[in-house]
Amino acid sequence: MCRNIRTLFNFDPPTTEEEVRSASLQFVRKISGFTKPSQSNQEAFDRAVDEVAQAARTLLGALTTNAPPKDREVEAAKARAKGVRRFGTA
Repeated sequence: MCRNIRTLFNFDPPTTEEEVRSASLQFVRKISGFTKPSQSNQEAFDRAVDEVAQAARTLLGALTTNAPPKDREVEAAKARAKGVRRFGTA
């Protein structure tokens, strides 16, 4: 899994379109092997990002939980602390 792709479900405030798009871009980059596709592949790459983003929005809209929403700031602090323990830096 791409380290840059984060959980997007059940957060307060809710996930933004920018976060969905960013995760979709990272996913397509990972599976295609392209950070920046060639001109001949750009249309297919962009279409894939759009389709993955739509699938992600559909999934996020359909999921349910009884758990309280996670606080973004608290989760970010946990991730930073975990990074410090694992790698010695944030």
